[in-house]
Amino acid sequence: MVRWGGVVWALVIAVAAAVAIEAVSVRHAEGDGRAAPGLRLNEILAAPARDWDGDGLYDSKDDEWVEIQNAGPDVLAMDEYRLGDGVRTVRFGFSGTIAPGEVKLIVGSAAVAWQRSRGLTTAGLSLNNSGDQVYLLRVTGPDTTTVDTHTYGSIEGGSDRSVGRASTGSEDWILFDSLNRYTGSGTPAGTGCSPTPGGVNGCTTHVGSETWGAIKRLYQ
Repeated sequence: MVRWGGVVWALVIAVAAAVAIEAVSVRHAEGDGRAAPGLRLNEILAAPARDWDGDGLYDSKDDEWVEIQNAGPDVLAMDEYRLGDGVRTVRFGFSGTIAPGEVKLIVGSAAVAWQRSRGLTTAGLSLNNSGDQVYLLRVTGPDTTTVDTHTYGSIEGGSDRSVGRASTGSEDWILFDSLNRYTGSGTPAGTGCSPTPGGVNGCTTHVGSETWGAIKRLYQ
């Protein structure tokens, strides 16, 4: 009996240790916003001041946007992935696939359409200009996992400023503020870089004309 009890106790300890390791890993992933290679957040614009979704009208809810990128080597099915806000309310659900290196842009009007199709409150992406947290979630059955997350503040939430990864696969996030230059001493610092909706992130400081059409031409 003593030997059997020892075996059972050893198994209990091993299971408890495994659970503890998993919990630490989840907290670490949510704490520093670093995502494993694969689907990840790439760029966020919370305070639109122009027609970013290209429908010919400006709307503060419809023209917000979040961009994701597949930074991994494989094609990914996206049906299990969701976008959530700081209170982890799901705002958008993906479908289809995304190729390695591919970027997908989700504008507020697409989130509104997704919510309406499911009978949900049409809040759009619900990105607060004063600062918020964006979650990329994966829902598998009853389990929801944080795949990637990014927290931004009021500097990044300025009109027509976006915040995004400095380049493909980078862990560094920078300010894209060519349309509304930030000249203060806060963090992140102004860069003069242009937002890159639907394109691979990089720094193009020459915009020419401050219109959505001009920005789109940079990536054609």
